[in-house]
Amino acid sequence: MIAFVKGNIVEKHPTYVVVEAAGLGYHLHISLFTYTKIEALEEVKLLTHLHVKEDSHTLYGFAEELERKLFRYLISVSGIGPSTAQVMLSSLHPEEIRLAIVNENIDQFQRIKGIGKKTAQRIILDLKDKMSKEPEGSVPDISRPNNNTKKEEALSALVALGFNRLQAQKVLNKLMQDQPELEKVEDLIKIALRYLS
Repeated sequence: MIAFVKGNIVEKHPTYVVVEAAGLGYHLHISLFTYTKIEALEEVKLLTHLHVKEDSHTLYGFAEELERKLFRYLISVSGIGPSTAQVMLSSLHPEEIRLAIVNENIDQFQRIKGIGKKTAQRIILDLKDKMSKEPEGSVPDISRPNNNTKKEEALSALVALGFNRLQAQKVLNKLMQDQPELEKVEDLIKIALRYLS
């Protein structure tokens, strides 16, 4: 079991990073939350989860233990796979997910792509007791510098999350026209996710 990967970032995208550690390049799928934490870094230590299937071994990376715990809790729920868990962690802050579960906020989950009412109810039913025991965190305001390629980054992230490229492009074009004050890639993606869901 790989507990974490520490090393230099070779490639960085809103949905994955490649980290070089001890001469090996580790491809780690990440959420938008983790991306915001490591966006300005060159060297990282990411907690990991290795997802093993018959035909693949996929490594997921997390900036914080709460996020990794949530990911593991979410994929333990019937009908929630790693991709859906990543979309959830990209759409909401881990603490927002924890609070939505504890407060039985079904509407919060239904705004996320791939989460219907029954799935939202199942998440709450399966995880409410576990989440109630988790310590409270906070929802930080993470500021990041403007990025000239934010539209391209946002588009590649949305496509990697399973959205249609043309549809995502239309939404991003409209957002950038209507809300030019959106400077952060993560904000652009989060708002686009609401329109695309």
